[in-house]
Amino acid sequence: MNDRTLSVPGIAYGGDYNPEQWPEEVWAEDVRLMREAGVNMVSVGIFSWALMEPSEGVYDFSRMDRILDLLHENGIAADLATPTAAPPAWFFRAHPEALPVDHDGRTLSYGSRQTFCPSSPAYREAALRIAGAIADRYASHPAVRMWHVHNEYGCHNAACYCDTSAASFRRWLRARYGDDLAALNDAWGTTFWSQWYYDWDEVLPPRATGAVPNPTHQLDWRRFCSDELLSLYTAERDVLREAAPAIPATTNFMVMFNFDALDYWRWAPELDVVANDHYLRSTDPESQIDIALSGDLMRSLAGGPWLLMEHSTGAVNWQPVNRAKTAGELRRNALAHVAHGADGICYFQWRAAKAGAEQWHSAMLPHAGTDSQIWRDVVRLGADLRTLAEVRGSTGTAEVAVVWDWDARWAVELPSQPSERLRYLDVVRAWYEPLWRAGVAVDFVRPDGDLSAYKVVLAPSLYLVDDTGTANLTAFAEAGGTLAVGFHSGAVDENCHVRLGGYPGAFRELLGVSTDELFPLLPEERVTLSAGGQGSLWSERVRLAGAEAVTSYADGPLAGVPAVTRHGYGAGTAWYVATLPDPDTLAGLLGRIRAEAGVASGRVAPAGVEVVVRRGADADYVFVIDHVGGGAEVPVAAGSVELLSGKPADGTVVVAPGEVAVVRESRRDA
Repeated sequence: MNDRTLSVPGIAYGGDYNPEQWPEEVWAEDVRLMREAGVNMVSVGIFSWALMEPSEGVYDFSRMDRILDLLHENGIAADLATPTAAPPAWFFRAHPEALPVDHDGRTLSYGSRQTFCPSSPAYREAALRIAGAIADRYASHPAVRMWHVHNEYGCHNAACYCDTSAASFRRWLRARYGDDLAALNDAWGTTFWSQWYYDWDEVLPPRATGAVPNPTHQLDWRRFCSDELLSLYTAERDVLREAAPAIPATTNFMVMFNFDALDYWRWAPELDVVANDHYLRSTDPESQIDIALSGDLMRSLAGGPWLLMEHSTGAVNWQPVNRAKTAGELRRNALAHVAHGADGICYFQWRAAKAGAEQWHSAMLPHAGTDSQIWRDVVRLGADLRTLAEVRGSTGTAEVAVVWDWDARWAVELPSQPSERLRYLDVVRAWYEPLWRAGVAVDFVRPDGDLSAYKVVLAPSLYLVDDTGTANLTAFAEAGGTLAVGFHSGAVDENCHVRLGGYPGAFRELLGVSTDELFPLLPEERVTLSAGGQGSLWSERVRLAGAEAVTSYADGPLAGVPAVTRHGYGAGTAWYVATLPDPDTLAGLLGRIRAEAGVASGRVAPAGVEVVVRRGADADYVFVIDHVGGGAEVPVAAGSVELLSGKPADGTVVVAPGEVAVVRESRRDA
């Protein structure tokens, strides 16, 4: 933790502000409407490099001077960005070697954003130069409350395969393996397919090749790419911090359905304020579950409250079909993020663009202007967030943790797995969903994280786990905790080497089972389970080695073989789930696991009504969100108050269809 905090009162509210896209006479109207909407912070300068530095080393800050002065005069804080996500055309004319090269060896052109090689010395020098110039000029400007470093690292250029990147990759490998080429050969298993390296210069990025690349090579490449971008962030942050030690720095993570390029466990400690961008998948009929999962993961990364840097008021512009949000959805989405720990709600962007690649992306002030449903919803949400100012700083309390690991995610989705249908996020969400439906608070943890606060730890998909993580999870169960492990977990070590002796590898003794063969299921294939329900995606030939069978496969080639097992280990219990049960069956199983461990369900609420609790210093804040439009009546403590309406809530709170209630209640200690 650090003492650099965001000095914006209450819950931050606003979005990306790009006044350079508009005539200056529009700016006064912008800030007037910002005040009407309750906006108290905007991000500025994110894509302004070409305007701030029209030629190398020549700066023009006159426009930004006027923007920041205008914001300050109107009581609106600035989250001032370094514009390094979009280098200008002059930079690439001078440094064409800084353009990225894709997996197939094609050099990409400039003309959009993030078209640079993360390992380029010329890019790093130019990025630090513009960051330093901004820091020197604005470190003491009263509008500047936070530094916004870059934008969405790795969104479009998570990997570059050029020769410069290859040299950086080799330096990273030499550090990882102690400058010992034999250690790299051993870790990568290069005796296979005659891949042995005799010289560091023989090691390349995993470029397009004729057959399946080495899995450890690919995994180390993913690790390197994440670290290389992190080094760019910390370099810019340090330049800003030197000029203004008290101003917090952030960048926007992308903990959402379609991004997995960066290991945010490694990134989060480097941020003063942990922030996220989150967008809905238009084909997801229950995207509120993704909001909750993302929010809980963000709260866990931050170790407490976090900031939602971007989401959308309506449609985005980058999916095959970009759907508008339905009535009330803007408000429900935003308050769901707050419920799961967000102390700030920001959008891309303030005013909808009339030109450019994102002209069809929604905004707080849409193309239709103020005579629009979006604008009315934006104003209403601003009033809500002002009313909820006291919620800031409160956090969640959870007795259940879900293990999340980017190494395991990357590794299990490499080519040549037993089933290419096994997708990490799908499995984790399948386990998370019944907890969400039951109103059970969830934290996310690293395999080697502190588990002492939890009664139940779930590891739905932990294909890769090192010895430290294995020992940590084992010790948790041995000390009296309840651990549940999903199929194909513990299979390989940190180098993607199979743990020999039978599956699930690292967890065989803990789980009291051993598997000698895997039987992944075809897309439409199902197996019946003896205790009821069906399994999909996966099955395996499990042999009991101390555990008891809870349910078995009732048909198919594994009829009679255990599918779910339970094993007493030390003072605790370890469960193994060797298939993906259907949602109702999985919910019942996790309900039993929780009940045996003494973890109760959340408050009684109708299906589709989410109830989340944030714990403050002196009160609990109960968020009740009706996602399906049926309305709800939910029990709360006597003498409580519904904050959004200011009305008493003595024993129950009634939520109208499609609406949200937030109740301040006296502390409910377990």
